[in-house]
Amino acid sequence: MLVLTGDAIVPMRWGIIPVGRKNARGRPVMETIVNARSETLFDKSAFAGTGRALLLADGWYEWTGKRGRKTPWRIRPRDGSLLPFAAITDTWIAPDNREVHQVAPLTCAPNGDVAPYHDRMGVLLATGHWQVWLDAPPEQVRELFRPAPDGSMHIEPADDVDWTAP
Repeated sequence: MLVLTGDAIVPMRWGIIPVGRKNARGRPVMETIVNARSETLFDKSAFAGTGRALLLADGWYEWTGKRGRKTPWRIRPRDGSLLPFAAITDTWIAPDNREVHQVAPLTCAPNGDVAPYHDRMGVLLATGHWQVWLDAPPEQVRELFRPAPDGSMHIEPADDVDWTAP
């Protein structure tokens, strides 16, 4: 996927492999960080040293229901625009010394549109907040970690997608 950093558009792998990072108990973080909770971004050592970026997408999917019988839902902006997710970035040095650029979007509590489908949603930034997210100190960006306004998302069944295709 392509991710907008402060000065470039960079291809990145979704999910941060936290090699060398430790949790609050001093133990290594073992699982890949797919999404990062905005509430703990500046408090957890697992996120120390990460960069900031914007992940642009036209929507995302959530699933509801019991295992094996889940219903897919497509969530996109009601106005048809792109969604600018606040995201963190990192670079993993693979065993063959290859640099792997990685990204994980931030999440927050859901708005009223998303709440029936999931207990979290991505932190979506208004155009005027992009540069604040990319450059400002933690005290200034914390106020950006809130759900999108109610009524801003269009949610529809995604039963037209072939989820078994490679």
